[in-house]
Amino acid sequence: MKPTVQGLFDHETWTITYVVWDGSTGDAVIIDPVLDYDPASSRVATKANERVAAVVASHELKVHLILETHAHADHLSGSQDLKQRYPAARIGIGARIVDVQQVFKGLFNLGDEFAADGSQFDLLLADGSVTRAGKLDVKTLFTPGHTPACASYLIGDAVFTGDALFMPDYGTGRCDFPSGSAADLYKSIQSRLYTLPDETRVFVGHDYQPNGRSLLFESSIGEEKRSNHQLKAETTEEQYVAFRTARDQQLTAPRLLLPSVQVNMRAGRLPSAEANGVSYLKIPIRP
Repeated sequence: MKPTVQGLFDHETWTITYVVWDGSTGDAVIIDPVLDYDPASSRVATKANERVAAVVASHELKVHLILETHAHADHLSGSQDLKQRYPAARIGIGARIVDVQQVFKGLFNLGDEFAADGSQFDLLLADGSVTRAGKLDVKTLFTPGHTPACASYLIGDAVFTGDALFMPDYGTGRCDFPSGSAADLYKSIQSRLYTLPDETRVFVGHDYQPNGRSLLFESSIGEEKRSNHQLKAETTEEQYVAFRTARDQQLTAPRLLLPSVQVNMRAGRLPSAEANGVSYLKIPIRP
């Protein structure tokens, strides 16, 4: 099966949101939606989701699933806004999201009001499980490393890799977030993604347009194995871990890290409003 895929690029966060559908029935899945957030004014907007909704409307699609590849650290999830637009759709994420929730519950000193059990999501997807979305079958492949809870989604001949695997001229995701692991990401790519057929289409979670090139977000497993400049098929684990570790030490924290994680581990919900009707994000001060 070859689903139709449309990628929508968010210029502020370099994120690609995907609308994936079966051409004969209009059954659809949305992957990694974005909620617009301006940290200076602390205002949210739904411009990115308006573009998603336009695609859904123009093709008369039936949205069954809204999927997150992981708890993103660079953008707020737009999943709750989409859930309001498409009430029958279920929000899903890899079941290891509970590991991320437990880490950040401690970091943000959240009390009993936050359950670190994944209950904020409609679906906690197990490794290797297949979820039906009308005529679409979505297979979940755990691909930890960038975070412990990362999952890729295989739909027909297309795999959506989130932050695990990027375009060949950019490489792979960073591994320096809490419980991230370059060794785990190496194993995820080599044993989970690179074992897929070479003709499998790869749709990446971000494109940072290295050297100023035009936007690209689709490659193939064969192309990645041959030319991913950080991790080719023949790259050894020792080589990759040494490179990734050194590279990550040069990177700064994502601009929206603290706001994003607080929202995304709640399945895209803002923190509960306080007595004055306003939601607040917590920002820890570090020595």
